[in-house]
Amino acid sequence: MNAFHRLVGGAVLACAAAAACAQAWPAKPIRIVVPFPAGTVTDTATRILAPALAASLGQPVVVDNRAGADGAIGAQEVARAAPDGYTLLMSTNGFAAVPAMRKAPPYDAVRDFTPVSMVCRFAFFLFVNTAVPVTTVAGLMDHARAHPEALNYATGNPTGIVATGQMLSLAGVKMTQVPYKGEPAAVVDLASNRVQLMFGTMTTAGPHVASGKLRMLATTLPARSPAFPEVPTMAEAGFPGFAVASYAALQGPAGLPADIAQRLSREVAAALARPEVREALARQNIVPAASTPQELAAYVREQLALYARVLKEAGVQPE
Repeated sequence: MNAFHRLVGGAVLACAAAAACAQAWPAKPIRIVVPFPAGTVTDTATRILAPALAASLGQPVVVDNRAGADGAIGAQEVARAAPDGYTLLMSTNGFAAVPAMRKAPPYDAVRDFTPVSMVCRFAFFLFVNTAVPVTTVAGLMDHARAHPEALNYATGNPTGIVATGQMLSLAGVKMTQVPYKGEPAAVVDLASNRVQLMFGTMTTAGPHVASGKLRMLATTLPARSPAFPEVPTMAEAGFPGFAVASYAALQGPAGLPADIAQRLSREVAAALARPEVREALARQNIVPAASTPQELAAYVREQLALYARVLKEAGVQPE
């Protein structure tokens, strides 16, 4: 056998091996890293999706919370993982915000990851402690101007940081930020009036709204939430330039084979179409929103540009 035939034979064997590997996937449990604490809306959405994916893939899908650094710890772990389809990241809009929030970004949101699929969109709301005598966002801003040292705002994730920063920038108001490692801890202090306002989700804040400790002033959704039609959007509340949207999307490490990414994308879409999954998400005010890998890639690029602009306009300095 001459060199040419050996080269061709080797290439054929390599292709066959790659095809066999792809056909065998998944051959063991799949881990989805959630870069926020248990009990957050991202964690909840992932735990609703995971059993449906496991049923269709024929392998367990494990949810692994790796919280910290505004989601960067979990993202870095996935970026360093083998691109074999067994370690995935449930990213959020903070995934695109973090690079603009750091002088030395911990990862490249385009180069270090392989887009798989959009998963869902979250309804974030602006909550205030009911001890604050306001019922509208405009009233809250007026109260802040009249009492410049009285209000502190909590942030438990990048959405909270960016959303509050943009609101205060648009209103020309200053407040004191109190950062938390996650939304659940922030909501506890908000309900106790240790802090007075925050952007968060009903997943963590709902019980305190029901008990009368918290009040919803507005939603970051582009249209009113069907579950809370009485709560205006930020645009309706007097902030037409408000541009923060919250979502979750599945990403793999850079180099994830295209056939695995495509299959995962199809499986996510199929899982999100299941009535029991849609009903479980709806109970948490989570809207399913599947996509192709290509659509997610384009969306992430748009989000990177958006957050760079919004953070600059809000005067949020990279750390």
